[in-house]
Amino acid sequence: MLSLEEGTIAVKTARKVIEAYLKTNKVPDVGLPPAFDEPGGVFVTLKMMGDLRGCIGYPYPDLPLGKAVVDAAVQAATQDPRFPRVRTAEMGDIELEVTVLSEPELLRVKPADRPKSIRIGRDGLIIERGLYRGLLLPQVPVEQRWGPEEFLEGACMKAGLLPDMWVDDRTNVYTFTGQIFAEKEPRGDVIELQIDAALDRCEVRK
Repeated sequence: MLSLEEGTIAVKTARKVIEAYLKTNKVPDVGLPPAFDEPGGVFVTLKMMGDLRGCIGYPYPDLPLGKAVVDAAVQAATQDPRFPRVRTAEMGDIELEVTVLSEPELLRVKPADRPKSIRIGRDGLIIERGLYRGLLLPQVPVEQRWGPEEFLEGACMKAGLLPDMWVDDRTNVYTFTGQIFAEKEPRGDVIELQIDAALDRCEVRK
C-alpha cells in the first residue's frame, strides 16, 4: 500500500515523464523514494475531458514500481493501440491516474464457486487460458453495474474468449486489488479515489 504522499509522487512522476518524452523522445531521469524500488504492478491512465485517452500497465510485479510507472506512462501516451499518440498540446487537458496493483492470486475454488469468491468493488480479474489473457481493473464492474458472473464474462471477452469460458476448469482466474491515485484536474492536486469513482478499462502491456 502506498501513502497519499507516495501516490502523489507516482502521478506527478508519470506526468513529468510523459511531458518530457513527448518533447524529446527521451525518458528523463527521475529520483523516487525507496518505496518505488520494490516490485509492483501498475497501470497509468490518461483521461481527456472525462474520456479515456490512453491506458497501459503491468499486472504483475515484474519490475520495480518506479520503473513500471515510468514505462507505463510513456506507453500509455504513445503506444496504446486504441488511440493516436498524445500531442504535447493535449497535456493541459489531460488528467492522469495511476493504479497500483497487488500481486494477482490464483482463485483456488471450483469453477462453479468462482462468482461467490469475487467481491465487486474490491477485486480486479485476470482470465488466462493458454495464450489468451484478459484483465479488468476493480473499478470496471462498479461502473458497468455488473454482478460477479457478468464480471467474469467481461474478463473472458477481454481475453478474446467466449463469455462462459470461466466455468471451464482449464481457464485460470486470478484476483487482485488496486489503489487509485488521480489528479483532480489537469496538473492539479492528487487524491486517492474510492473504487466507484474511477471508470476506465485498460490495456495490458505484456
